[in-house]
Amino acid sequence: MEAIANIPEKGSKKRMVIIGGGFAGLQMAKKIDTEYFQIVLIDKVNYYQFQPLMYQVATGGLEPSSIAYPLRKTFQKRKDFHFRTCLAKRVLPEEKRLETSIGSLEYDYLVIATGCDTNYFGNDRLKESTYALKSISESLLARNRILLSFEKAISVRSDEEFEALMTFVVVGGGATGVELAGALADMKKTVLPKDYPELNFNRMQIHLVDASTRLLSGMSEESSEKAAETLKKRGVIIHQDIFVKNYEKPFVELSFGEKIRSHNVFWVGGIKANSLPGMSDESYNRGRIVVDEYNAVNGYDGIYAIGDTCLLISDHSPKGHPQVAQVALQMAKNLAQNLNREVRGNSVKEKFVYKDKGSLATIGRNAAVADIWKLHFGGVVAWWLWLWVHILSIVGMKNKVFVFVDWIWSYITYDASLRLLIRPTMDAIYNSEDSQTD
Repeated sequence: MEAIANIPEKGSKKRMVIIGGGFAGLQMAKKIDTEYFQIVLIDKVNYYQFQPLMYQVATGGLEPSSIAYPLRKTFQKRKDFHFRTCLAKRVLPEEKRLETSIGSLEYDYLVIATGCDTNYFGNDRLKESTYALKSISESLLARNRILLSFEKAISVRSDEEFEALMTFVVVGGGATGVELAGALADMKKTVLPKDYPELNFNRMQIHLVDASTRLLSGMSEESSEKAAETLKKRGVIIHQDIFVKNYEKPFVELSFGEKIRSHNVFWVGGIKANSLPGMSDESYNRGRIVVDEYNAVNGYDGIYAIGDTCLLISDHSPKGHPQVAQVALQMAKNLAQNLNREVRGNSVKEKFVYKDKGSLATIGRNAAVADIWKLHFGGVVAWWLWLWVHILSIVGMKNKVFVFVDWIWSYITYDASLRLLIRPTMDAIYNSEDSQTD
C-alpha cells in the first residue's frame, strides 16, 4: 500500500492540488481563495522559472537567480497553502487521488498545469547530444558549452576542430531560436573579441535551422520578414524550410543532405505537452489534455487542465490556443474565478475566451519585432517595449531591479559580465575530451 503524503488535514475546506509552478500553476495558486480552499502546490523544483529569458542566462546576459523565484517565498503570507517538491506519477480519478513521489494525495479539485518540455520528434539521441533551454539547469549547461568552445578554440591545432568549436547551430525558428541566434550575434560583435583577442571571430558561424517556411510562424508575415532580414544583416546564416535529419558529432545533417561541422547544437525547435498517466486515451489529442470551455477535463469530475498542457477547441479557437504565457495566465485567472464562485454557491461560470494582447520577439541589441493588435513594427521602439514588458513580467521586485540594472549596464558598456564557466565534475553530455579539461 502506497504511503500517504504528509499534508495537514483540510478540515471543512475543499482541497485543491495544483501540479506545476509555472505561469499557469503560479497564477492559479495566487488567485484561488484560501478561505474556502486548502491549496497544495507541487513541482519538481522549488522555484518559479521565467522561461522567456532562459536564452539570456545561456548567453551570459543574466544571472539564473534573476529569472527564478522561490515558490515558498511567494506564498509566505498565504494561510492554508502547502508546497511540496515532488513528481506527480499518476492520477486515480475514481478515487480522487494523486500518486506522487512522496506518497498519495487525496483531492477535491485537481488542476493540471504541467506545461511543456522539449520535443525531439522521436529522435531520442538528439536529447543526449544537443542543448535545450527549457529550464535554468539546461540554460546553465548551454552557457557552459558556449564558453567552453571558446576556451578550447584558443588551443586547438586543426582547422577542422577550430571550425567545429566556432560554429553554432540553433534548431528552431520560433521566438527562442530567433532570440538565441540574435544574442550570439551580439556576443560575436561586441563581447567575445574583447575576451578572446587571440581568436579570429570572422570565422565564427551562427546557423539558424527552421523547419517551417518562415521564422516566427506565430507572428505576422511582416514580423517574420523583419526578423529574418535583421538576423542576416548580423551575420546569421538561415536555413529555411529545412529540418535536422541527424546529429552525429561533429556533423549536423540537414534534410537536403548538407552537413555542418559543429560541437554547439541548441535544440529549441519544438515543444510537447507533459502528460499525466491515469486518464483515458480519449482525454488526449495531439499529446495535449482535452478540456471544455471551462478548462474541465472531459469525462472527469473535479479535474482541470490549464496552460500549455491542455487543448481547448471551440468556436473561438477551432485549432486550440498557442502554447504561450498569456494563454496560461488567462486560463488560470478564469478558472480560479469560476471555482471561487462555485464554492461560494454561485453557479454562474464564464467560458474561457482568449484575449490576444500581442506578441513580441527580440533579435538583439536595438532590434525586436512587435505585433500589437493590427500594428506590426520593429526596430528600437519594439526593442524597448520588449524590455519593459519582460521586466514587468518577472516575479519579485528585487529580480526586476537586478534585470534592469544588468540590461542597462550591458547596453552602456557593450558588455555582459556574467561569463562564468561553472561545470559539474562529470556530466554525460560532455564528451571524454571535455571531461579531461576538468
